[in-house]
Amino acid sequence: MPEFTGERVVPGLVDANLLNEHLARYRFAARFARGRRVLDAGCGTGYGSAELAREAAEVTAVDLSAEAVEYARERYAAPNLTFQTGDCLSLPDGPFDLIVAFEVIEHLAEWPKFLLEARRVLAPEGIFLVSTPNRLYYTESRGTSGENPFHVHEFEYEEYRARLEEHFPHVAILLQNHVEGVAFASAAGGAWDAEADGAGAKPASSHFFLGVCSARPLPAISSFVWVPATGNILREREHHIRLLADEVEKKTGWLNRSREELDERNSEFEELLERVRVLDAQVEERNRWALAARELAEERGRRIVELQEEFRRQQARHLEIAQEFEAKLEELEEVNRAKSEWALEREQQLADTQRHALETEQRLTADLNGRIEALAKCVAKLDEVEETVIERTLWAQGLERELAEAREQLAERIARLKELQAYRWVRTGVRLGLVPEV
Repeated sequence: MPEFTGERVVPGLVDANLLNEHLARYRFAARFARGRRVLDAGCGTGYGSAELAREAAEVTAVDLSAEAVEYARERYAAPNLTFQTGDCLSLPDGPFDLIVAFEVIEHLAEWPKFLLEARRVLAPEGIFLVSTPNRLYYTESRGTSGENPFHVHEFEYEEYRARLEEHFPHVAILLQNHVEGVAFASAAGGAWDAEADGAGAKPASSHFFLGVCSARPLPAISSFVWVPATGNILREREHHIRLLADEVEKKTGWLNRSREELDERNSEFEELLERVRVLDAQVEERNRWALAARELAEERGRRIVELQEEFRRQQARHLEIAQEFEAKLEELEEVNRAKSEWALEREQQLADTQRHALETEQRLTADLNGRIEALAKCVAKLDEVEETVIERTLWAQGLERELAEAREQLAERIARLKELQAYRWVRTGVRLGLVPEV
C-alpha cells in the first residue's frame, strides 16, 4: 500500500472529509463522462478513476508513481479501466472526450507544457477539467506550518483563469467549498430535492478552483452539490475531535514525562555544572600555583646562574692563589738551596746544623707538598661539587680558611726555622769566636 504523505490520498488512511473533498470532484466529472473516452491525468491511487469508469466507455488513468499505479491495478480492476505509468508532460495520444487533472497542476514546474499537452490530446468537442487549491486560502489554512514542499506553483483566481484562457478559448471557473447543510434523508432511499440560497461563492475565500475548459462553447453548467454517504459532518467532526482529544491526552502524557525527564536531566546538569565550577576553581588555583612555581623556578634559575658565575670567579681566584703559592714555594726552595750552598761553602763545621736544616727543610718541603696535594684535592673537590652551588661555595670558603691557616702555619714554621737557624748560627759563631758572647 502506498504511504500517505499528506498529498496523495489513500482511501482508508485519510479521514472521511478529506477523501470526500477529492471524491466530490470525480462525482462532478462523472456527469461529463457518460459514454465517453476519458483520461485521468495524475490518477494517484485510482479511486477517482474507478468512479469515472462507472459512467465512461473507456478510462485511461496515468500517474508518475509506479507504486501508486500498481496499487490501483490491484484494487480497482475493471474491463474499461486501464492504469499506466506516465508523465503528465507527455500524455498518451488521444483524442479523449474528457480529461480530468485534479490537484496535479500545482505539482508541475513546467505546468504550461502540461496545458499544451492537454489541449493536444483533447478531442475538438472535448472538455478539460483541471482543479487546484486557492493560494490565498491555502496559505491561510497552513498557518505556521509553512509552504507545502510538494507544490511548485500555486494560483490565485485571476491568474488561474488567465493561464487557462491562454490555451483554451472557453473557460469557466467553479469554486469548490465545504458548505454547511442540513440533510433530511429517507432511510429507504429515494430522490433528493435540494434548496440553496442565492448567494454566490467568493473566489478569494474558496478552497479550490475547478477549471472547465474546452475549444468549443461550454454547455450550461449548473451548481453541483454532492452529499456523500459519510456526509454527517457533525458526527465526523465529533469523532475527529475525540481522536484529537485522545491524541492531545497522549501527547500531554508524553510531554509530562518529558518534563519529568527534563527536570531530572536539569538536576543532573546542575550537579555537573557545579562539578565543572569546582574543577574550574581547582584548575584556576593550579594555574596560579604553576605560575608562582614558574616564577620561583625562573628566580632560582637566575640565582643559580649568579652563583655559578660567582663560583667561576672564586675558582679563578683560587687558581691564582694556588699559582702564587707555587711561585712562593719555588722562591722558598731557591732561597733554601742558596742558603744550603752558602752554609756548605762557609762552614764545614755546620754539617750537623746543615743536616738538621736539610732535615727541617725536607720536613717543611714534605709538609708543603702535603699542603699542595691537599690544595690540589680541594681544587678537585671543587670540580666534583659543581652540582650544588651552595656546597661548592661552602667548600671554597672552607678551603680559603685552610689555605689561610696553612699560610699562617707556613709563616710560623719559616719564622721558627729562621729563629732556629739564627740561634744555632749565633751559638756556632760564639764557639768559633766569630760572634761575641752576649
